[in-house]
Amino acid sequence: MKEYKSEEEFLKDYDSSMYEKLSMTTDILIFSVSDEMQDNYRKLNKKHFSVLLVKRDNYPFKDKWCLPGGFVGIDEDIEDSAKRILANEANLHDIYLEQLYTFGSPSRDPRMRVVSTSYMALIDKNRLNEKIAKNASWFNVMILEDNETIDVTLDNGLEQIKFKIGKALQEKTTDRYKYDILENDKLAFDHPLVIASGISRLKNKLEYTDIVFNMMPEYFTLGELQQVYEVILGKKLLDPAFRRMIANKVEKTTKMKTGGGHRPSVLFKYKNNKDE
Repeated sequence: MKEYKSEEEFLKDYDSSMYEKLSMTTDILIFSVSDEMQDNYRKLNKKHFSVLLVKRDNYPFKDKWCLPGGFVGIDEDIEDSAKRILANEANLHDIYLEQLYTFGSPSRDPRMRVVSTSYMALIDKNRLNEKIAKNASWFNVMILEDNETIDVTLDNGLEQIKFKIGKALQEKTTDRYKYDILENDKLAFDHPLVIASGISRLKNKLEYTDIVFNMMPEYFTLGELQQVYEVILGKKLLDPAFRRMIANKVEKTTKMKTGGGHRPSVLFKYKNNKDE
């Protein structure tokens, strides 16, 4: 092997054609929780956990649904790519983003070898100032999970999408699972895996972070906040346990929620400890 005296000398001889090429994409998983109005005005509005999907208008997977995504430019930072794709494909701007996982199965894209870095975004869609793109739609998420499988149904009122994910515990100390697609007929690429991974990440982070407040309005009742936790976790929480969980995350305001047949309720807001 030739010995080089400097990095410049090495790079002059370097032949990148020795290595196979791959492409890089980014996919964005956008979650929201929103209200469904109840006929009984004495009850809290029912909450729906939802995900934003885009219908593809070209091949591969033409006319199938997918997460907003696209190729990363050769001179583009990955997170900048995610923000550009959100703007172009979903007409969304300036929303919370965090990197989720990198998906790199050799068979995930029929066109070529493509590796995708996924991002998770959380928003309160009731506060959006702009309309989403015409080929995008919010799908309500319903989840049935046991020790071996995750059954997911997505419904936008006009169409249902169902898929099943198999899960196997890979690392007991970190509660890390390996996911495989068992059934899927309407989602493009490996996006069922991205959705299942994002739901798992979100559930885990609810307990030890303040991530949920990206999906909340500025002011809310404790009952409304508890509903959001419950619809994401897929289970009922005991009131005392929930109050302990959020005790240091919210602060009481002097505002009250009135009307709609309910007794007046105190409104709370997110307590941003960074400002203290």
